[in-house]
Amino acid sequence: MPLIALGTWSWGPGEGGGDQVYGSHLTTENLKAVFDAAIQSGLNFFDTALVYGMGSSEKILGELVKQYAREDFILSTKFTPQLAKQVANPMEEMLNQSLVNLQTDYIDIYWIHNPADAPKWVSGLIPLLKSGKVKNVGVSNHNLAQIKEANAILEKDGFKISAVQNHYSLLYRYSEEAGIIDFCKANDIVFLPYMVLEQGALTGKYNAQSPLPESSGRGKSYNPMFSKLEILMETMEKIGNSRNATVAQIAIAWAIAKNTLPLIGVTKVKQVEEGVNASKIILTLQEIEEMEELAAKTGVDTRGWWEKR
Repeated sequence: MPLIALGTWSWGPGEGGGDQVYGSHLTTENLKAVFDAAIQSGLNFFDTALVYGMGSSEKILGELVKQYAREDFILSTKFTPQLAKQVANPMEEMLNQSLVNLQTDYIDIYWIHNPADAPKWVSGLIPLLKSGKVKNVGVSNHNLAQIKEANAILEKDGFKISAVQNHYSLLYRYSEEAGIIDFCKANDIVFLPYMVLEQGALTGKYNAQSPLPESSGRGKSYNPMFSKLEILMETMEKIGNSRNATVAQIAIAWAIAKNTLPLIGVTKVKQVEEGVNASKIILTLQEIEEMEELAAKTGVDTRGWWEKR
């Protein structure tokens, strides 16, 4: 398994898609070079969801994947409870839609996107695992109690949670503080942090003088924080300079050093290359502790509105 996974939320237009969320306008043709660069670099773990552009992200990924042998990839997509239709088996119906979009007959990791009506949907995963359409299951945006509950339900039929996907970064370490990462380590569960770069705030590209677009959602969230992040960013830049690395690469390397598999959104070949180089960086314990102390001192709260505890 690679040291980083690649996110595709910004791939494709439509409701909840890259054009609406990120202001991007990407097509299969635009992304082929990005995809090929990832494969050539050994990055073969791609994460998507039916809700990303209401299928457009999955369809682009499906077009790109079909050029290669299916067993060469780890494909993960998500069941979003809020999209469940009033049909006999809404989870299987949504899965079948994703299988068509991705042009495959199985999903390596099928996620429950959030814990709405969690026990019911976790039980619904069992027949999908038995059928072989789903090889492994994961839960996203779940707290520790919900993760344990999901695992207990699956264990009754001889299965288990294979992966957890939560928001986790230098600025938001709830999954660590709540014991979720320790639970994952103890139970052979892969922890995939998303928002490791905090939507660009931890890339070094933006600051109080060069903020994110004021009208964007991320600009409204992060621009007021930049003045509090200055010392942390200066330290990360210094650590990066000592390794000919960017601030973003240091943020990714930190997540890897915490024994997680960071999920990084990519839209450019350069971002793939940055991810590869970040996975080669070995931070010292002193550097990790210094960054964590400075991050804690910022006092900022990057918890998302969707995140329940």
